[in-house]
Amino acid sequence: MENGNVTKEEWEINFEWLRIRHFLKDRFQRDTLPDLNGILFLIGIQELGRWQEQFTKEEKQDLMHIATCRLMSYYGYYEFAGRDADGWPHWELSQKIPPSNLKEQEGLFKQAIIRYFKEWEQETANLSNDINEN
Repeated sequence: MENGNVTKEEWEINFEWLRIRHFLKDRFQRDTLPDLNGILFLIGIQELGRWQEQFTKEEKQDLMHIATCRLMSYYGYYEFAGRDADGWPHWELSQKIPPSNLKEQEGLFKQAIIRYFKEWEQETANLSNDINEN
């Protein structure tokens, strides 16, 4: 991509990534597109399954970790271990994550986020169809 040539796969990933960012910007009525960390935070909240007005700094870090584990589970690096007494999800490392540079890590996250939102869209569409049919 450094020479300006973009493969079809890279173009599709960039397109889907931008689509998700615009969806979230519009959904939360923001002026700017969310960055990777903002999206990880939202996924963490989604995986926690509840909203609260304020999260402590430690809880915010935990939410980012939850999102990271959830997304890296697509690649087999983490497995869901269950929830604790407070309802927080816990994950176990199932295989060591190979070292990679920042650009590779970002690419891995973007692809996992795209998959996460495609699955979410399918689930919510199916839910809407079920509700409309009844």
